[in-house]
Amino acid sequence: MARIMIVDDAATVRMYHRELVEALGHQVVEAENGIEALEKALGATWDLFLVDVNMPKMDGYRLVREMRSGEDLREVPVVMVSTEAKARDKEQAWAAGANHYLVKPVRPEALQAVVRALAGEAGA
Repeated sequence: MARIMIVDDAATVRMYHRELVEALGHQVVEAENGIEALEKALGATWDLFLVDVNMPKMDGYRLVREMRSGEDLREVPVVMVSTEAKARDKEQAWAAGANHYLVKPVRPEALQAVVRALAGEAGA
């Protein structure tokens, strides 16, 4: 079972993504913004982060840059999930250190395929 953090300011999006990830057998922790995500991430082992771009307090790009600049979270895969669909948005995600980029609304099978690829299958 992988430990996955879902970081999104929209409760409905977190709930939707949680259901899809838990259906694969993984453990989910939620955060509403980048600051909360960093606080919750301290001292724990993580297998994957699903991160929204547009959030209050600390956006997804800054969160990923913070993760990549520290020792503890540098290697953890990050999937940016955003309504922003322009090429420059994806380029910003890659520049920040994201491993993958999905555009909302995400099809269930697309999200689950990326989670399987980056966090593995639970029990595998």
